[in-house]
Amino acid sequence: MRIRAQFEKLDDRFTGCDGDEWLEVLHSGSRKTEGPAYFPAGRYLVWSDIPNDRMLRWDETTGAVGVFRHSSGNANGNTVDRQGRLLTCEQGARRVTRTEHDGTVTVLADRFEGKRLNSPNDIVEHSDGSIWFTDPRYGITDYYEGAPAPSEIGADHVYRIDPSGGLTVVADDFERPNGLAFTADESELFVVDTRRRHLRRFQVVDGTLRGGEVFAEGWFDGIRFDHAGRLWCAALDGLWCYHPDGTLIGKLLLPGSASNLVFGGARRNNLFITNSAGDVYSIRVTFAGASYPD
Repeated sequence: MRIRAQFEKLDDRFTGCDGDEWLEVLHSGSRKTEGPAYFPAGRYLVWSDIPNDRMLRWDETTGAVGVFRHSSGNANGNTVDRQGRLLTCEQGARRVTRTEHDGTVTVLADRFEGKRLNSPNDIVEHSDGSIWFTDPRYGITDYYEGAPAPSEIGADHVYRIDPSGGLTVVADDFERPNGLAFTADESELFVVDTRRRHLRRFQVVDGTLRGGEVFAEGWFDGIRFDHAGRLWCAALDGLWCYHPDGTLIGKLLLPGSASNLVFGGARRNNLFITNSAGDVYSIRVTFAGASYPD
């Protein structure tokens, strides 16, 4: 199945952001898809179907979709680390894990100062080997995406796991931290606060965050940078694209709200999009995802 692609230019600096005439529907029929992660070595995409407590896998070479993992701990955000391993925020299991090359699962974080995490949501890796993730309460508010439970920590933070395994809070003034992404040079980290309906920008200094001014207003979920430093944000009507100066310059409109996105493919110019209706889209575009330092 295909859906006509609609790129909406709001500023001349969006010129050249285009792609296929059609969005390809890779999968439909899930409840809520999230956390797309592309594995270039295997040419496949993995994503989460949170309420169904499973992860699915799309094979780029055959087009086949199958179950990657069930149960998944109500997995939400995923990413691929620099060694080709899967990092996952297990929202229902209230932990961050790494799937090793042999398929075994290593728990990277499940407690802070002896207290259980809320429900890890989204995750990124820094080139120094540290792992950064958000920990709102979405997975402990009801039975749909987890199970009701009190917050032992009592707040919703952004965390950093250092390469030796230590866990620290890097931002403690969020209501519901959600999607996050480093700029290509890793000098800045952008973090969504969905409850406050805005997106904040921090400076990264020696494993800590400074600043935190509001970069953009709106309902956002997952975010990613492209090769030109533009920030693409999952929003209620599709993807919103921001110039590095904070101007909303264009949109990729979708039938409903987007939940997350990732760049993949041989040239990182396949855009994969998940949504709250349980679909996964793919579109070949004229721009590519950001290239991060090794």
